[in-house]
Amino acid sequence: MSPTVVAVIPARGGSKGVPAKNLAAVGGVPLVARAVRECRAARLVTDVVVSTDDAGIAAAARGAGAVVVRRPGDIAGDTATSEAAVLHAMDAYEAEQGTTVDAVLLVQCTSPFIVREDIDGVAAAVVEDGADSALTVAPFHGFVWREAEDAEHAVSGATDGGHGVNHDKSFRPRRQDRPQDLLETGAAYAMDAAGFRTSGHRFFGRTELVRTDPARVLEIDDPHDLARARALAPLLDAPRPGALPTRDDIDAVVLDFDGTQTDDRVLIDSDGREIVAVHRGDGLGVAALRKAELKLLILSTETNPVVAARARKLQVPVLHGIDRKDLALKQWCEEAGIAPERVLYVGNDVNDLPCFDLVGWPVAVAGAHDVVRGAARAVTATPGGSGAIREIAAWLLGPSL
Repeated sequence: MSPTVVAVIPARGGSKGVPAKNLAAVGGVPLVARAVRECRAARLVTDVVVSTDDAGIAAAARGAGAVVVRRPGDIAGDTATSEAAVLHAMDAYEAEQGTTVDAVLLVQCTSPFIVREDIDGVAAAVVEDGADSALTVAPFHGFVWREAEDAEHAVSGATDGGHGVNHDKSFRPRRQDRPQDLLETGAAYAMDAAGFRTSGHRFFGRTELVRTDPARVLEIDDPHDLARARALAPLLDAPRPGALPTRDDIDAVVLDFDGTQTDDRVLIDSDGREIVAVHRGDGLGVAALRKAELKLLILSTETNPVVAARARKLQVPVLHGIDRKDLALKQWCEEAGIAPERVLYVGNDVNDLPCFDLVGWPVAVAGAHDVVRGAARAVTATPGGSGAIREIAAWLLGPSL
């Protein structure tokens, strides 16, 4: 049985340096939602818990697909530790879910450019490699200085000069001649759950260092940090410029139904029966994808029998009437042995966003909700119900389709 790995994101509402910091948008997405998105997409993470005392943060976290644990006031103040929040969230999760957590992660949403690979890196160090605790670090080559204060000068604010912390100030070796220093990024930590409960601290036993990209290291503590993050987001969040997927990139195509294979309109007759319109070209595109031996699935929240009828016509498996499409998609990938990063998911509305966060190729159809188009890695030129699926098939199989 796979270990239960729970990622906890502490996100209280009382930030003073940046008011409502955890709801601040970077790249058009609130910080707490960015962190939830990457945790949910990580291979080893079973579930994501946001610990908060704020109703707005709770709503954003639920919208991104997290379980929310209400943080008590006595561990929600300025002096409360992250460890206290994680321990409380872990206990609450176990009580609610009736399960035992094997490993717990502490993920800070104030590190806006954390990626799922970093989260999996610290989780794997504990659950696969046997470490007791782990953290993300980045190579650091700077000379660190500290002002030296004595008691007399401290009163007046004066200092007694400066001294080197990680170097002798009288000796300046070349970078390649110095030991490699590693900077704690503050983004992600992992702990064996039992050991964490015993120690009460995130570092205990054998602590593994998981290296990450220095370009992504940024902690938001003040408005200047937030401005930098917003300036960097278009560079660090962007997929390959102008790239469209090819058959070599994709093992499976998962299709939403309403607004993706239809134009999102419903006709209702006098007996209350619902009728939708589909595009014949999409049928040809699906047939070509099936012939190319791509795994296919129609995934919809809609309960109308027309969804199953269309799936039978296309000879494609279907899951419909699904409340949590993201959980169904994750389970389908696991059962089919498909890596989520090699899945292309096509959607049009905000209920598709949790699935977007799971896959390597989230695709929006033209005419999709603005937020969905903004979250997509590619957008079709053709609207849903007008041949968008055939267009995607042509991306993968060639323009002659």
